[in-house]
Amino acid sequence: MSASKRRRDPIREAHRQWVAHGWDDAADGMAMVTSVVRVQQLLMERIDAVLRPLDLSFARYEILQLLSFSSAGRMPMMRLGSLLQVHPTSVTSAVDRLERQGFVERLRGEEDRRVVLASITEAGRAIVAEATAGLNRDVFGAPGLPAGEVVALTALLQDLRAAGGDLVD
Repeated sequence: MSASKRRRDPIREAHRQWVAHGWDDAADGMAMVTSVVRVQQLLMERIDAVLRPLDLSFARYEILQLLSFSSAGRMPMMRLGSLLQVHPTSVTSAVDRLERQGFVERLRGEEDRRVVLASITEAGRAIVAEATAGLNRDVFGAPGLPAGEVVALTALLQDLRAAGGDLVD
């Protein structure tokens, strides 16, 4: 195969083009942002490979996991949205689907009947345990970098999140 027909790293090529067009001051940032977006796509492919056979999306998995972590197994819908940092409409849609699947039920607050709670069912506990085992085995336990680099990258991403306004420790 000739050198011109060899596959090239498209992000490196984009970086080269940025520099060639006089955008040197933004080239490294463009490459970093594009790399993060591409890595997110690659990780989501791995996550979906585990969750799709269980008929779960990552958003629905996160809701089930939050509910399973809560001491009572239930949580106000507004709190779920806040913890997941998503719009209330997204939480409502995900909980609707989880409810149809039999993994969650909606309850009214005991003290304030206006509060709607999402409550995990036994079927929900079973499916989130199965999903977590698969994610730990196929994604989280081997994310693609050595352990020390995972910690270092997580710290760098935490800095980016903080710069974007996220509350971080």
